[in-house]
Amino acid sequence: MCQTPAFSVRKTKREWFCPLRQTLPLPVFLKGPVRQQDINTNMVSLICTLQSHRDDVNCCAFSGSLLATCSADKSICVYSTRDFSELPFSPLSGHGYGVHYCCFSACGQYLASCSTDATTVVWSMDSGEIEAVLEHPGRSPVRVCAFSPDSSYLVSGGSDGTIALWDFTSRTLRRTGAVTDTSIVACSFTPCGQLFITGSTYGDLRLWDLNMNHLHAEKNAHDLGVSCCQFAPQIMKGPDGCVQFRLASCGQDSLLKIWIVSLLSAAGIKMQLAHSLTGQSDPVLSCAYSADGQMLVSGSVDKTVTVYQAYQGILLYTLNQHDRYVTACAFSPTAPLIATGSMDKTVNIWRVEDGSGAQDQAASVSSSGGRKSSGHSRLMVREWSAEDVLAWLREEGLEAVIDVFKCNNIDGEELLSLTKETLSSELHIDSLGLRSKVMKKIEELKMAPVSNCTPDEYLCPITREIMKDPVIAADGYSYEREAIESWINTKSRTSPMTNLPLQTTLLTPNRTLKMAILRWTTCQ
Repeated sequence: MCQTPAFSVRKTKREWFCPLRQTLPLPVFLKGPVRQQDINTNMVSLICTLQSHRDDVNCCAFSGSLLATCSADKSICVYSTRDFSELPFSPLSGHGYGVHYCCFSACGQYLASCSTDATTVVWSMDSGEIEAVLEHPGRSPVRVCAFSPDSSYLVSGGSDGTIALWDFTSRTLRRTGAVTDTSIVACSFTPCGQLFITGSTYGDLRLWDLNMNHLHAEKNAHDLGVSCCQFAPQIMKGPDGCVQFRLASCGQDSLLKIWIVSLLSAAGIKMQLAHSLTGQSDPVLSCAYSADGQMLVSGSVDKTVTVYQAYQGILLYTLNQHDRYVTACAFSPTAPLIATGSMDKTVNIWRVEDGSGAQDQAASVSSSGGRKSSGHSRLMVREWSAEDVLAWLREEGLEAVIDVFKCNNIDGEELLSLTKETLSSELHIDSLGLRSKVMKKIEELKMAPVSNCTPDEYLCPITREIMKDPVIAADGYSYEREAIESWINTKSRTSPMTNLPLQTTLLTPNRTLKMAILRWTTCQ
């Protein structure tokens, strides 16, 4: 059987290859080599394997357009997520010892990396040049670093238990703290950027504010030590109105845990264990949330990668393509991609299919025999094709204007923008009666309600239309991208749902909701 690569590239001095596209079907969890009969095109696909590093891969990090990986070989490699080719200035060489961790600033302009050489280095992603070298207090090896959501701050944790909080704008040390008799190996900022959490080899999770006040300690969160922790990107509201965050942590006890962190006005901080996930048989070394907070990925000593539905902790996929411990994992914030790094010196790139291939079929084929639908399922009219508009004209008895609409290639968005004036001046429909009839039908179309059986969570809170490109705003609610962007641009930076100020205007794709909407519309 001929095995054709997903795509080919010119080999560089640090070779990498793209193997046969391999897809793991749900719910079969594959062990060992993927066979042709196991390959499916619906769920998770191994699309690329990067082989640039000469030693263990310790961390993977995505920005909107780049992937960075760091290794015990002292280097950081940077790739374009367009085709996963290595950038001209990659690899980055500036550390004297192995690089433990790397992370991008919110805008992707900077990359921070930390090392056993006791430094956190800030790199420019425009040139690959070193912007700053931050020396850790006490010259301790630095095990982890993390940016705040708005990149105002950078926190780093040392092997001696010290914590450094840096003012990133000025590249100066703002505060220091310490946890005795342990190493800080994990840290993450809350999505509001006002708090951060650290995890240690002693097994504790500790929450801090920006003044380095110690707010809460969850002792023995993981027996034998914490390996990684990350907050979900969304802010939630508790039943009593308090602010809540979701936190994932993993450790040497072979568990991946999901916590609910509540900020109580009177009683301070409360951490409650929501799920303890046992999908991997050996210590879990890394974990990461998707940008929409709906999925959670983890890597383990047992060589597997597991992907969970984050809210209920349901195991979705178990991926087995690494030969040694899986030490790193990350979701892309802008594409349905996962990167996993391993002690086998490779980085695997996986695509999580979002069902978009079914979108055209769902939109164009009706349930009554394959005829083109005019959109009476009440999907967003502005997404109709020109053919959908012509079908609608026929059904509404407007055959007299079909040739005019066809010649001008009028699609759904243009249909909704038509006026009596444009019908006359641009489409040259001379009959006043015909223009009035067309406009009446267009107004009826605009006013037509969405089907009463549509789940409310599929409707944009602003437009009350079924969402096509749902995104999550800083208030934790999902909106149609175009609608919330318009809201932010034309109104004050407040939440449409709570009327409270938005901490950031950053929008993250809600891919899980998009998949659910596509599945639902297919069945209508």
